[in-house]
Amino acid sequence: MRLQQVFSYVRRAVDDYHMIQAGDRIAVGISGGKDSLTLLLALNGLKRFYPLPFDIHAVTVDLGFGNLDLSRIEALCGELSIPYTIVPTQIADIVFEQRKESNPCALCAKMRKGALNDAIKAAGCNKVAYAHHRDDVVETMLMSLIFEGRFHTFAPVTYLDRMDLTVIRPLLYMSEADVIGFVNKNQIPVVKSPCPADGYTKREYVKQLLAQLNRENPGVKERMFTAIKTSSLQGWGTERP
Repeated sequence: MRLQQVFSYVRRAVDDYHMIQAGDRIAVGISGGKDSLTLLLALNGLKRFYPLPFDIHAVTVDLGFGNLDLSRIEALCGELSIPYTIVPTQIADIVFEQRKESNPCALCAKMRKGALNDAIKAAGCNKVAYAHHRDDVVETMLMSLIFEGRFHTFAPVTYLDRMDLTVIRPLLYMSEADVIGFVNKNQIPVVKSPCPADGYTKREYVKQLLAQLNRENPGVKERMFTAIKTSSLQGWGTERP
């Protein structure tokens, strides 16, 4: 997938859900994975021709595993003149050593978001862009159905009133396959997650389940996404005709 195609998906999502206003300073949460780096490059390119001026600032929360090499991401941000903040934490030690959590993802996510939001506000940003793509939307909905008994997923735009911060998700219309194709074609410097729970979560279980459903019923993921878009879920009814 070419960068121009990524721009098209992102521009459509940004316009459909009014994600960007003039003067926005948008933090991009960078895990080092394929999704967040695709988002960073997409927003950096979009800002060159988008009619409303905005700035971006990359932020990575280092969980403290001790083996996260961010040098290539630092170099990439330097080449693109994107400000980059790395937030050191001891989240890994707290979750895996001190607390020895049997279900570490929930606590880790809560602490990681807290550290990220603090860094975002310190950088003077009013918005944060998360790299959730179309598959993430559907997987979250399926997780909610299976484990919580409700039809729910995150919205394209979410305002966090306690932080006075707006979350936007510009990769909304891209599939995971689109992201993988873009990263492979353009040799993006992806950093593998050092978390020992990576690949062994409820989300991974649902991802594999959804992949099986899609193999047996081609197009089911797209139909599920359409069901979400046309539902009465908060935040999903604001796109253009």
